[in-house]
Formats: sequence, structure tokens, C-alpha cells
Amino acid sequence: MALPKHWIIGLTGGIGSGKSCAARRFQSLGVRVIDTDDISHTLAQPPSPALERIASRLGPEFLTAGGALDRVRMREHIFAHPEARKSLEAILHPLILQEVQRQIAEPTAAPYTILVVPLLFETPLFRALIQRNVVVDCSEEEQIARVTIRNNLSKAEIVAIMSSQLPRNARLKQADDIIFNDGTLSHLEDQVTTLHQRFLQLANSVQ
Repeated sequence: MALPKHWIIGLTGGIGSGKSCAARRFQSLGVRVIDTDDISHTLAQPPSPALERIASRLGPEFLTAGGALDRVRMREHIFAHPEARKSLEAILHPLILQEVQRQIAEPTAAPYTILVVPLLFETPLFRALIQRNVVVDCSEEEQIARVTIRNNLSKAEIVAIMSSQLPRNARLKQADDIIFNDGTLSHLEDQVTTLHQRFLQLANSVQ
């Protein structure tokens, strides 16, 4: 695969797989990390061009009294009404893409950039930006256990979120590299370090 001088690696995985832990490890190794979830959370807080569009298209009841996105109410709504998810994505994804492109264009001394996108394989807008991808993977039982502790969601809510994402096997089939995260944090970090060394060699080979 021909890689550009400064290349972008997509990092993805199902909910609770450990994407954030992997991203933090890459960042500690001097890699630039751009996280679309962080951008989405910023867009959900006023002032934001997304909030007025959300209120207009989906209804003002999905904003809090302070004008932020009511994430809990919106999550419940989009799982009950799949067409609402498409409307929300049509508002948010172009704005997230615009911010991702802005950050990518900024000068960096990092050898490459990790772009964290939970729905990377489901979203052509973001997939077009990357030259390689890494999937963080763990068992579905482990996903449910982690998200239950982290987000205090019911098992039914977690399963609904997982069902809205690409199935695990389909995601693994599209992976260029895989980080297995059914073990300890140290094991995950060791895998990231090994991948980082490989990516450095690839980057150096095209400079």
C-alpha cells in the first residue's frame, strides 16, 4: 500500500472495546490523535452550529435548558426511530468531517496521525481520509461488562447500541491490524507499542 508522507491511520472498534485506551497509548508515544467522539461532544455544547439544526429538524425538546444536546433523550429517541439517527448523522457528520480536516491540515511533528472513528467502516466520509486501519477488539461479553460499569446503562441499552454498529466479525474482516483487548491494560499497551514501531518503519520507507 502506498502511503503519503504524513499518513492517517483509522482507529475503530465496538463500544467498550478499548479504543480510548489504545488512542491514549499512541498519543503517549508521540502520535497525533484526532478523536471524532471528542469533536462530537464539542458540537453538542453551545455555541455550536449543530444545535440549531438539531432543534429545527428533530425538535427543541432534544436540547437541555442550557441549550446543549440532551444526549440521553436523543439516544433513546434514535434507537426507537432509526430515521432520526440518519437525520442526526446528516447534521453532525459533515461538521465533524470539517473539523477533522482542519486538524489534519495543522502542522505537526508527529510521525503519523491516529483518527479515532467508532463507526469508521460504516461512514465513507471518514474512511476516505485514511490509508490504513486498526481495529480494537474484545469479546461481546467484555464489551457489555465494561460499558455497564462505565456508562451505567442496562444490558438491553448496550445490546441496542452494539446492534447499531457493524457486527464484530464483519469489522475484523476489514481490519488491516488488530489489537486484542480481552486482557490487561499492559497487554493492550504492548500491542500498541509494537504497532507503533511497525508504523514508524512504514512511514520512514516512503519519505
